[in-house]
Amino acid sequence: MPLHEWTRVDAGRFHAFHTAWITHLSETLNGGLLPAGYYALPEQHAGRLIADILTLQARRSAEEPESKGGVAVVQAPPNVRRRLTASAAARGTQRTLAIRHVSGHHIVAMMEIVSPANKDRAAHVDEFAGKAETALWHGIHVLLADLFPPGPHDPRGMHGAIWERFDDTAGPPPADEPLTPASYVAGPRPEAYLESCACGATLVEMPLFLNPDRYVNVPLESTYMAAFRGLPGYWRDVLEGPARASR
Repeated sequence: MPLHEWTRVDAGRFHAFHTAWITHLSETLNGGLLPAGYYALPEQHAGRLIADILTLQARRSAEEPESKGGVAVVQAPPNVRRRLTASAAARGTQRTLAIRHVSGHHIVAMMEIVSPANKDRAAHVDEFAGKAETALWHGIHVLLADLFPPGPHDPRGMHGAIWERFDDTAGPPPADEPLTPASYVAGPRPEAYLESCACGATLVEMPLFLNPDRYVNVPLESTYMAAFRGLPGYWRDVLEGPARASR
C-alpha cells in the first residue's frame, strides 16, 4: 500500500490513525519480534519523556547474562541509504549519560510518530526535538517516523531539528522524498540511520536499537497497512484519492 498524503486530512484524523498504528506496532514487537526479556508498551510515560512506544527490558539479576537477541550490526548493518555520526565536536558531549528506570524496569528505546501538532509552531518543534535529544543523552535509542514534509517551523524536517542539536551537518531531505524515517543510536557520539520517501512509496523496515551493537527491524509498512485498514471508509477514500474512487 502506498504511503498516503496525510496533509489531506486534519490533525484529528491523523491522531486516530496514529493511535491505531501504535497499537499494531506494539502487538508486532510483543508478538515475537523482540528478544526474550524485552517488551513494548504504548503511551508509557517516563518522567518528562512522553513516548509513543517505549521498548523496555525487565531488570536482570546479576547472574543473568545479557540477551543476545536481535541482529548484530557488525554482521548485518541496517539496510538504509544514509548513516550519520555526530562529529567529535558534537554539541553537549560533556553531558553525563545516565540510564532511566520506570517502576524498576530499564528503558532501552522509544519510538516516536510525528503528528501535525508537533510541527504547528516553533515551540512544539523545539519541544519534540528536545525530548529526542534528552533520550539520546540518557542512553535511550530512538526510532522516528515523520510522515509530514518539512514546514515553516522545521525547514529541514524533524530529523534536521533533532540532529542540529548534535551536529551542523543535517541538510533538508531530498525535495522529491521529503518524508523521513530515522533511527538513532544513543551515546556520546550519537549515530543516525536515515531513509527518505515520498507519498506513494512503500515504507521500508527500520532498525530499532536495543543497544549500540544490536537491533530489530521494525516492519513499518505492514503495521501501517493494518492501521490504515481500520480507518472509516470515507477517510480512506479521501486519503487514497482518485485511485480508490476509480476502482
